[in-house]
Amino acid sequence: MKFSPIIVGTMRWGIWGANHSEREVQGLIETSMDLGLSTFDHADIYGDYTTEKLFGDAFSKMKIKREEVQLISKCGIEMPCENRDFKLKSYNYSKEYILNSVDKSLENLKTDYLDLLLLHRPSPLINPEEIGETFGILRENHKVRHFGVSNFSTSQFDLINDAFPLVTNQIEVSVNQTNAFYDGTLDQMMLKKLQPMAWSVMGNYFTEKSIQNIRIKKVLEELCPKYHAEENQILLTFILKHPAKILPIVGTAKAEILRKFSDSLAINLEREDWFRLLEASVGEEVK
Repeated sequence: MKFSPIIVGTMRWGIWGANHSEREVQGLIETSMDLGLSTFDHADIYGDYTTEKLFGDAFSKMKIKREEVQLISKCGIEMPCENRDFKLKSYNYSKEYILNSVDKSLENLKTDYLDLLLLHRPSPLINPEEIGETFGILRENHKVRHFGVSNFSTSQFDLINDAFPLVTNQIEVSVNQTNAFYDGTLDQMMLKKLQPMAWSVMGNYFTEKSIQNIRIKKVLEELCPKYHAEENQILLTFILKHPAKILPIVGTAKAEILRKFSDSLAINLEREDWFRLLEASVGEEVK
């Protein structure tokens, strides 16, 4: 399956962030498509279960063909909120829950199918046989074309992949969070010739003051003039440089930032500069 080189995350488009109007969402979709960013990442829980509908209402009134975009959604988290009467936050991967969740996402997104469905978080109670059966039903009914997981370890990925073939693992990767470089998750994707997806690609660089971020900033102050780029663009190229061909999910709700991220695709971060950022992240030279 083909995804755009940068995936557009929608989590902050609704009440969890910018609280955009339907017209503002259409503007972001238009900007994304103009930039060649045609893959949109959703989850049923975003915006307390409201953001998919916001997107669907906006997209359905645009003159963009469904086959020109790729829609991703995630399910499995039961999150108590005003729109759901769950008693506590938990995970539910029963056949009934997944089928109902997908139907609701299709209804909200106003589409006949999802290009990709992800299990949002691993559950200690997950049953791979039941997952495999459920995925088979969804594919047979043409409701979902491809399947994957999010935040799964290598063994958890294999557990599900052995029951039903998966196409990706959506994991946290950033200059602040480099565990995936060492824990085998990216290695596994490369071995299986699958492209991983990465969320929170800016890490906490713009939101937290820490010793780690002070070190990173010092390096960025030298790299930005060298590459004629801004900090967020260099941070994105740090992800794009990895040979796993990571597909970064950018969570911005601003069109101008989407344009800057798109421009990052033209930046070729030199190997030594990549390692300078890695060294700043971990606080010591590589061993």
